[in-house]
Amino acid sequence: MTETNYSQKLTIKNFILGIQHLIAMFGATVLVPILTGLDISVALFSAGVGTLVFHICTKKKVPVFLGSSFAFISPIVAVSEAYGSTRYAQGGIVAAGLIYVLFSLIVNKIGVKKIRKLLPAQVVGPMIIVIGLRLIPTALDNASKFWPLAIITLGSAILINLFGRGFLKQLNIVLAVIIGYTASMIIGKIDTSLITSAKLIDVPNFTLPIFDIGAVMVIAPIVLAVFMEHIGDVTTNGQVVGQNFIEDPGLNKTLLGDGLATLIAGFIGGPANTTYGENTSVLAITKNYNPVNIRIAAIFAIILSFVGKFSGILNSIPVPVMGGISLMLYCMISYVGVQTIKREKVEFNVTNTIIMLVILFIGLAETYFNLPIYLKINNQIHFGDLSLAAVIGIVLNLILNRK
Repeated sequence: MTETNYSQKLTIKNFILGIQHLIAMFGATVLVPILTGLDISVALFSAGVGTLVFHICTKKKVPVFLGSSFAFISPIVAVSEAYGSTRYAQGGIVAAGLIYVLFSLIVNKIGVKKIRKLLPAQVVGPMIIVIGLRLIPTALDNASKFWPLAIITLGSAILINLFGRGFLKQLNIVLAVIIGYTASMIIGKIDTSLITSAKLIDVPNFTLPIFDIGAVMVIAPIVLAVFMEHIGDVTTNGQVVGQNFIEDPGLNKTLLGDGLATLIAGFIGGPANTTYGENTSVLAITKNYNPVNIRIAAIFAIILSFVGKFSGILNSIPVPVMGGISLMLYCMISYVGVQTIKREKVEFNVTNTIIMLVILFIGLAETYFNLPIYLKINNQIHFGDLSLAAVIGIVLNLILNRK
C-alpha cells in the first residue's frame, strides 16, 4: 500500500475521520501525564509531532498514531518521586528513545526474515489477544463508574456498526461518543468547570531533560518490554489493513519512527510514545485505512495542545463514556489476534497449543488471576506480563518447533 492508492485531494471526510482517531487516542494519551505529573498539553503536542515523524520514517505507508505509553508510568513516577522532578524522568525517556533507534539498526542489520522466523502466527496471535484482553478490565472499571452511560455509548457504537451504511458506519466511534456525551449532559454528568476554567489559548509547559545515570537505569530498560508490544501493534495494524508492514516499509523503519518520537518527547517534557491499539481498532471498525487521516489527527493534536478550551471539553467527556467505547475497541484488538491465528492456518497440535496457552497464561495471569509472574530487575523494574510472555513464547517455539 502506498499513499498514491488514495485520493490526494483532502475532503471533509478525511478531517472527520481524523477527528475520530483523535478522540480514540485522547483519553489514554492524556491519562499518562495525569498519572505521572507530566504536562497534558505537552503530551498532546509530542504525540502529534511524534506521529508525523513516524510517518516520515515509514514512507507515509503505515496508518499508526503514536500516543503516551502506559508501560513507562511506574518508572516515571518512581524517578520523579526519588529525584523530586519529572525532568530526571525525561532523561530516562530520551535514553529509551536512543535504545529504540539502536534496535532499528540491529533489525536492519540481521534482516526481517530472521525476525519473522522468531514470530510465527502461533506466537504473534496470542500476543495480540493478550494486548486487547489486558486492557479490557480498565475499560470495564471506567464503565462501572456509571453503567447506563457506558451501555448507551457502547450500544450506539454496536448498532451503528451493524446497521449503519457507508460514511455513517465509518463515523460510529465519533457518533457513539457524541451520543454518550449528549446523554451525559441531559442527566447532568458533565463537569463544566473543566471547560470554564480552561484558557482559550495556553502554551504547553515545555521543559528540558536532566540526565542522571540512576534515573536512566530505572527507565531505559522498559524498552525491552515495549519492544515486543511494538511488534505486536505493528503486526496487528498490518493484519487489519491487509499489508505486511513488518516487511514494507520494514520493522526497522517503524522502530526508528517510534524511537525518534520518544526521543523528541523526552526532550520537550512529554511521555514516551508508543503505537496505539485504539487507533488500530478504529481502522478495523471503519475499514478506512488512509494514512492521511492519521496525519490529520496528529496535526489536530498539535493545534489542540495550544487550545485550552478544547482540551477542557475533551477532558470533560465522562469516564463511563470513554469506558463504553474503549470496551469495543479493546475487544476488536483481541479479535484481530484470533483472526491472525485463523488466517495463518496455525495447526492446533500439542506443540502449538502449549505455546499459545503459555503466552496467554503468563500475559494474563496478573490481570485476571492476581498472579503476578515476572523477573525482578530492581525495586522499580519488573520484567513480566506481555513482555515475559512473548519472550517465553518465542523461546518455546524455537525449542518445540526447532525442526
